[in-house]
Amino acid sequence: MCGIAGYYGGNIAPERAADHLRRMVAALRHRGPDGEGILIRSDAGLAHTRLSIVGLADGAQPMATDDGALALSFNGEIFNYVELRDDLTARGHRFRTTSDTEVLLTAFAEKGPSCLADFNGDFAFAIHDAKNRRLVLARDRMGVRPLFYTRHEGALFFASEIGALLALPGMVAEIDPVALDQIFTLWCPIPPRTAYRNIFELPPGHLMTVEGDRQTVRPWWQLSFPDRGDVPPASRFESQVEELRALLADATRIRLRADVPVGSYLSGGIDSSIIAALAARSVTRGLRTFSLTFRSEEHDESAWQRQMAATLDAAADSVECSTEAIAHHLPAVMGHIERPILRAAPVPLHRLAARVRERGMKVVLTGEGADEIFAGYDLFREARVRRFCGRQPGSVHRPRLFQRLYPYLPGLKQQTPEYLARFFAFGSEALDDPLYSHRPRFRSTAAAKLFFSAGLKETLGNYDAAEDLAAQLPADFRRWHPLHQAQYLETAFLLPGYILSSQGDRVMMANAVEGRFPFLDHRVVAFAASLAPDTKLLGLREKHILKEAARGLVPEAIIDRPKQPYRAPDSESFAAPHTPAYLDTVLSPERLAEGGLFNAQAVGKLKEKVRNGQVSGFRDNTAFIGILSTELLRGTGAARSTEPASSIGIS
Repeated sequence: MCGIAGYYGGNIAPERAADHLRRMVAALRHRGPDGEGILIRSDAGLAHTRLSIVGLADGAQPMATDDGALALSFNGEIFNYVELRDDLTARGHRFRTTSDTEVLLTAFAEKGPSCLADFNGDFAFAIHDAKNRRLVLARDRMGVRPLFYTRHEGALFFASEIGALLALPGMVAEIDPVALDQIFTLWCPIPPRTAYRNIFELPPGHLMTVEGDRQTVRPWWQLSFPDRGDVPPASRFESQVEELRALLADATRIRLRADVPVGSYLSGGIDSSIIAALAARSVTRGLRTFSLTFRSEEHDESAWQRQMAATLDAAADSVECSTEAIAHHLPAVMGHIERPILRAAPVPLHRLAARVRERGMKVVLTGEGADEIFAGYDLFREARVRRFCGRQPGSVHRPRLFQRLYPYLPGLKQQTPEYLARFFAFGSEALDDPLYSHRPRFRSTAAAKLFFSAGLKETLGNYDAAEDLAAQLPADFRRWHPLHQAQYLETAFLLPGYILSSQGDRVMMANAVEGRFPFLDHRVVAFAASLAPDTKLLGLREKHILKEAARGLVPEAIIDRPKQPYRAPDSESFAAPHTPAYLDTVLSPERLAEGGLFNAQAVGKLKEKVRNGQVSGFRDNTAFIGILSTELLRGTGAARSTEPASSIGIS
C-alpha cells in the first residue's frame, strides 16, 4: 500500500515538474511513510510514497523496466503475485526484486492492459510507456484503492488522494453542487464525479489511456449477474457451501502474504468472525484482533467480540470511542475523507486504525463486502417485504412484517400498520422500477435537502440524482432478479463510493494501515453473483449460504444472532456539555452565507436542537452530519508542505 501521483503532457519544465511532484508527495506522506521517490521523464512524471509490506528491501518505486521503456507507480497489492511470477519465470523472464511491483510491471510489458484480468488484487497504478508516448491508469475491480485526476497547466495530473491535486499551485477546491446533491440522495457521488468541481475519479474496474491530447476511459471489468431464472439448481446447495468455504479460505490465505505481521478486525458479527477464524488457521505466531466498542448499548458489540476472540484464543485489542472523541476528531478525519458524509461512522474507524498502527502493525483483514455480495443488509429484506406487500396494497396485516426487519430499532415495532405502510411506501411505486429496492433510502436521505439554500436549489433546478443513477445502469440490468438488482446498486455504487472509501481506505491509510478484504476477492464475488437468490436470502434469513459455511468456524450464537449493522453515535456526539468549540465557527451564519450552500437560518435552528440533545429523527441526523462535514471541507486546499522527496530520477 502506498500513495501515487504524477502527470502527463503539458510541456512542464523539469524544475517546475519536480516542485509539483514534491508537493503531491508531501500531501500523500501519511499513506507511505517508509519511503519516497520521484521520476521525471520526457513527457511525464511519476511520484510514490511507500508503505513497505512486500519486498521490504527491494520494492522501491517508481520502478522502470531494464530498458526504461515502461515506468510504474503502483498503490496496492497483487495477492497472486507468487503464482504470476512463477509463470513469468517459466516463460523466460528474470526478476531482480521480490516485490509484487515488478511482477505487475513485467506482466504489463508482456501483455499490455490485458494483464489486468490475471491480477487478484486491490490496486491503482500508473504506467508511463515512453516508446508509445502514453500514460495508462488502472483501478481494481471493486474500487478498493482510489485514483483521482484533473487537468491543470495543460497536463493531466493524477493522485491517490484529492489533497495531492489540491496541493498544486493554482488549484482551487470548490464544492460541486451536483455532487453534493448526489451525496444528499445516494450517500456518494456517481463517478467520475467527485465532491470537487473539475476533479474526477477513475471508476472501479476502469482503465484510462492518455496519448497526447486524447484521453479514453473504458471498463476492463464489470459486475454482472445471470438472467432471472438462469441460476444453479437448489440441489447443489451443499456443494456450493463447500465451494464457498474453500474460496474464502484461499482468498484469506493469499491476503496473509506479507513481510510484516497481519492482524484482523473483529466486529462481533459473522463476516469479520469467519475471516478471523480462517486467518487464525494460517497465522503461525497467533492472530491479533482489533475491535471497536461504544458506551451506548445501541452501538456496542463488545460481548460478541470477546466471545469470538476467546474462541480463536487471539490477542484481542479494543478501542472505546466516546461521543466526545467523535466530535473532536471529525475535522481531522474529514481532511482525509475528502467528501461530505451523512454519518459519523468513519471517525471511530479512524481511531481503530490508529490503534492498529500504535501496536506496530500495518495490515489488517476485514469482513467488508459480505453484506453486499451475500445479501446481508436489511435493505434487501425490506425490499422483499415491500414487494410482497405491494401485491396486496390494501392488506392491514402484511405491513406488520416490517416490524421484524429492524430489531435494533425498537421504536419501529411500536408503530401502527398504517404508519408502516406510509413509511415504506409499498403500493405507491412500480414494481419494475429499477431503483425499487433503494427508493425508501433515497427518499429518506433526500429529505435532508430541505436545508439546501435557495441559491443551491435554483442552481440544481430539476436535477434528479436517482434518475441520473438509473440512467447509468447496465443494459442487462432489467433481466436480473430483483435481489440481484438491489445487490448491484449496493456493490457497484455504495460499496466503493462510501464503505471502501470513507469507512475504508481513507481512514485506514490516514494511519498508514492497509485493509485487505477476502470477501472482495473477484473469485468470491463472481461465485456469489452466480448463486440463486434464495441461496443468499432465504425468506427473511440473510446471508443463508454464508451462515452455513461458517458452521464449525464461528460459534453458533454469533452465526444466528440478529444482524446489528455497524453504526456510531451521530448528532448526540455534539450535544452539550461536550459541544466542540469549532461548531459555532463552522456553522456560523456568516460562513454559511459566504458558502451559499445551506439555509443559514434553518441550520441555526438545527444546530440548537443538536446542542440541546433534541435530534432523534433520521432526516435531522443525516442533515446535521452532512452539513457539518460539507462545511468542514469547503474552502480546503491550502498549500501543503514542499519538503523534498528522498529521491528524484530524471530520464
